[in-house]
Amino acid sequence: MTVINSVFSGYGLGLRKEHYRDFLETTVPVDFVEVISENFMVEGGQPRHILRQIRERHPVALHGVSMSIGSADGLDRDYLRRLKSLVDEVQPLFVSDHLSWSRIDGFNSHDLLPVPYTQEALDIVCANISMAQDILGRPMLFENPSSYLAFAGASMTEWEFIAQMAKRTGCDLILDVNNVFVSASNHGFDALAFLDGIPAERVRQIHLAGHSQGRELLIDTHDSPVCADVWALYAKAISLLGPVATMIERDDEIPPLVDLLDELAIARKFGAIEAQLRVGEVA
Repeated sequence: MTVINSVFSGYGLGLRKEHYRDFLETTVPVDFVEVISENFMVEGGQPRHILRQIRERHPVALHGVSMSIGSADGLDRDYLRRLKSLVDEVQPLFVSDHLSWSRIDGFNSHDLLPVPYTQEALDIVCANISMAQDILGRPMLFENPSSYLAFAGASMTEWEFIAQMAKRTGCDLILDVNNVFVSASNHGFDALAFLDGIPAERVRQIHLAGHSQGRELLIDTHDSPVCADVWALYAKAISLLGPVATMIERDDEIPPLVDLLDELAIARKFGAIEAQLRVGEVA
């Protein structure tokens, strides 16, 4: 790999088409934006043109949803070729995807399915990550997914799996705090044990989002503001991680941009409080 992911501690938003005009015609007070990689992987056309314009104003992180890094079938080389073309053009802040799988025998579920936390699955994931990083020429970030079922026969916890994955491949991490909260609630594990168990030095970005209450489980819907419990978990996370890029995701029931900026301001306040506490500890 020829590039490393620099430490970046700004605050950003997930860029969605509802807010393109805001970002193109006004000055939006964010430090970066994140886009869904697949939405811009067709060369030419309006989406790519819009992304180039926004890239002139803000650093851009590329976040994928269909690499299927846990697929036993291996990775789609055409997908990687198109992603590399986008990476080379945008020169993004980060390139990321999810610790999940979605493809088997040519069928794509278009969902982020969990991997079993076994040695066999770890070997497959690490081989796929190494291939992706070699082709892209840079370390990627991988996000902990929310999950609604657990596989029998797991030989390690999710955070142990993630720690081994990062150690073996040199990849970095996105810590999705909402996903930690959702999965901890659904499976009954300790969210704080998750935060303590992941390698803090590998976390380059934090995601914050809202969820919904299903019949029996919490569902990661990204259609509502960050709740108080997730904010509390975020405060604990940054006390362990220190300054790290933070962003708000919203994928449904998307509000006016000002509402998301107000929510991002809450993250900034938590960051400022943590910075003051660190200064006090040094003093």
